[in-house]
Amino acid sequence: MSILYAGLVLGAIGLIFGLVLTFAAKAFHVDVDERVEQVRECLAGANCGACGYPGCDGFAKAVVEGKAAVTGCTPAGNEGAKKIAAIMGVEAADTERKVARVLCQGVKGEAKEKYAYDGYQSCLAAAGMAGGPKDCRFACLGLGDCVFHCAFGAITLKDGVAVIDPDKCTACGKCVEACPRHVISLLPASQKVIVRCHNTDNAKAARAVCTNACIGCGRCKKECEYDAIVVENNVARIDASKCTACGKCASVCPCNCIVVE
Repeated sequence: MSILYAGLVLGAIGLIFGLVLTFAAKAFHVDVDERVEQVRECLAGANCGACGYPGCDGFAKAVVEGKAAVTGCTPAGNEGAKKIAAIMGVEAADTERKVARVLCQGVKGEAKEKYAYDGYQSCLAAAGMAGGPKDCRFACLGLGDCVFHCAFGAITLKDGVAVIDPDKCTACGKCVEACPRHVISLLPASQKVIVRCHNTDNAKAARAVCTNACIGCGRCKKECEYDAIVVENNVARIDASKCTACGKCASVCPCNCIVVE
């Protein structure tokens, strides 16, 4: 009999809790717009936060509420933006795809080092120790903060410099934010000619710390037939809208700091 009573008591308790949960579910039910889940399915799903919202769920909710643009998820690209726009009944303008580029070629043997760093493997930590192990204050420190923050596995380290795979890069911008030296920039994917240096020191100072540094000599500017190159603050810059990727600038660069992808 004691077993029977125990079973009845447990059954009664279960019934009571079930009724309470049913009542609570109805009382506190919040209607969720089905479009939130539809938008969520169009996103990259990396929860990278590049959109400015706490993950993909937060962004999807913001889009449906009209607080975020349908093009706000950079990793989703144009295709994702158009799908979201269709769900929201609006149009999404085409935007040119961008990729992250490392503006440095200060690899081991080319960039001079002040000391041998043997501390915590973090660019931010190393930068706090006398500015970092590399003499060039504009150089990639090559300790992988960008690698850690990339949710898409697009970054590796080679010879002390970060290398980005453009096919995997989604231009989320997390690596740009993570780099304490501001070595990484988001550039149009169509831009094939890149100045892999952003050292604004004068020629003597730049050359003293890295043999691959741009010295602002202007030979690339003179060679360019399309007026696509300017020299500002001692470093060459390329106007992607004018560049035809002919490669003549790279062929005359005495420091080999201009590359054609």
